[in-house]
Amino acid sequence: MFGYVVINEPELKIKDYREYRGVYCGLCQTLKRKYGPFGQLCLNNDMTFMALLHMSLYEDEEAGRERMYRCKLHPTRKQKIYDNPCLEYAADMTLVLSYYLARDHWMDDRKPEALLHMHLLRKKVRKLLKIYPRQFQAVRNYVYRLEAAERAGEKDLDVLAGLTGTMLGEIMNWKNDVWADMIRETGFYLGKFIYLMDAYEDLDKDIKKHRFNPLTVYKDQQDFEKKIFSMLDLMMADCARSFEKLPLHLDVEILRNILYAGVWSKYMKIRNDKNKTEEVRDESL
Repeated sequence: MFGYVVINEPELKIKDYREYRGVYCGLCQTLKRKYGPFGQLCLNNDMTFMALLHMSLYEDEEAGRERMYRCKLHPTRKQKIYDNPCLEYAADMTLVLSYYLARDHWMDDRKPEALLHMHLLRKKVRKLLKIYPRQFQAVRNYVYRLEAAERAGEKDLDVLAGLTGTMLGEIMNWKNDVWADMIRETGFYLGKFIYLMDAYEDLDKDIKKHRFNPLTVYKDQQDFEKKIFSMLDLMMADCARSFEKLPLHLDVEILRNILYAGVWSKYMKIRNDKNKTEEVRDESL
C-alpha cells in the first residue's frame, strides 16, 4: 500500500529537494522520538506527502520549529529538519496504518515477521485509538469491508478502490475543519489511485500465489495497459482538481511535483519492470 506517493527528484529544484528531505527526515526523527527505532522502520513517502500538505495548509497555526541534524546514514553534513504538530500527526497515522498493513500481510501470507510486527505495534496503536477515534474507525471499517469484498469476489474496481479512498480521505482530514471536504476529496482520489497501483504492481505475484486481485479478469485483454493507464489518469486528474481548491502557499511546487510527476515516475518504473520480466519470459520460450 505504501510507496506510491513519491517525488520526481530530477524535476525538483535543489532547494525544493532539500525542503522535502527536511520534512521526510523530520518525520523519521519524530517516529524515532515517539516510537523508538522500530517506529522509524514504518517511515514512508505517502505520509510525508500528507505532512507536507498539512504544513502548507496550516502554516500559521502549526509552524513548529526547524533545526539542524546530522543523520547517521548521511554523516558528512548536517541538514535542516522540521519538528511540528503536522509531523506528530503523520507519525501517529503512520503507526496505525503500519499495524493494519502488517495484519494484511499476516492474513495473506502468514509470515511470522508480520505477526511480530503486529505484536510490537499493538500497545502503541491501542493508545492512539483513544486519541483519534474517528480516524481509527475509518481504518478499521476499511480493513473489514475490503476483506468482505474480497471474500465475496467483488469485481467492481470503483467499489474496491473507493474503500481505500474513503479511508485515506478520513486519515488526511486531520482537524475536521472548514477544509475537511476538500481534503477528504483529495485523499479519496489519491487513495483510489494507490489501490489500483498496488493491484497493478502485485498482479503477477497474486496470480502465482492464487490470491485475490481485481485486475486478474482484465489481464489478458489486448488493451490492458491502456485501460490501467486511463483509470489511473482519471483518478489523478480528479485528485489534482480537488487539491488545487485548497488554499496552499508553502511548498506548493513540491506538492505539485508529487501529484503531477512523482506518482507517474513510480508508475513508469513498475510498468518498465513488468516489460523486462515479459521480455525475459519470451526469450526463455
